[in-house]
Amino acid sequence: MTYETYHIVIIVCSILAFVPALVFHEFMHGFAAYLLGDKTAASQGRLSLNPLKHLDPFGTVILPGLLILMGGPIFGYAKPVPYNPRNFKDPRKGDLIVGLAGPMGNFLLAAIAAIIYAVMGLFYTPSGIDFALIIYALYLPLLITTNLYLMFFNLLPIPPLDGSSIFALILPRKYLPKYYQIQRYALPIFLVVLFLVPYVLHIDIIGIYLQVTAGNLATLLMGL
Repeated sequence: MTYETYHIVIIVCSILAFVPALVFHEFMHGFAAYLLGDKTAASQGRLSLNPLKHLDPFGTVILPGLLILMGGPIFGYAKPVPYNPRNFKDPRKGDLIVGLAGPMGNFLLAAIAAIIYAVMGLFYTPSGIDFALIIYALYLPLLITTNLYLMFFNLLPIPPLDGSSIFALILPRKYLPKYYQIQRYALPIFLVVLFLVPYVLHIDIIGIYLQVTAGNLATLLMGL
């Protein structure tokens, strides 16, 4: 396999790991909301595993594409699945459950990929570069790490990330409308801070956090 071919294979495998991770993440938000009594996502056709239903032109296509061209890791986001906490029996607990459902969906995908990886490791004997080897040595590790990185990244308690849903549980009710307003418009500000802070402080705090959490857990899962 030439270097150019190998590079193309890496890009394809990265996309095929990244897109399902985003899609299942958003689907789990909508599914959790549906189970709690809110049908907003279902009524808008977002309770689906169809990637086109969740695609965000900038976050799912342009941003990851630019990062690939620059030789960086793939990063992006899908359209957030809509839900209405007022339809939950307990809006505060429901908001937290829906928020955590996305990262837990990523952990589920990572765990399934790790099981397949372990089974292949027991029964598969490489006899050259073939499709099975690409799945085992490249795609499954990428699928595991991508989902774990997405999981731990979203668990950060910073709006608009899923971890910030903890605020819905601990904030006094009178502050919740303001919190939801901040959460709605926090993404552009967060993205700017995310990319600027490492250059200003000369230290990638989030990168270190992800390596300690997602990176080590991925190594553990693939070593079982």
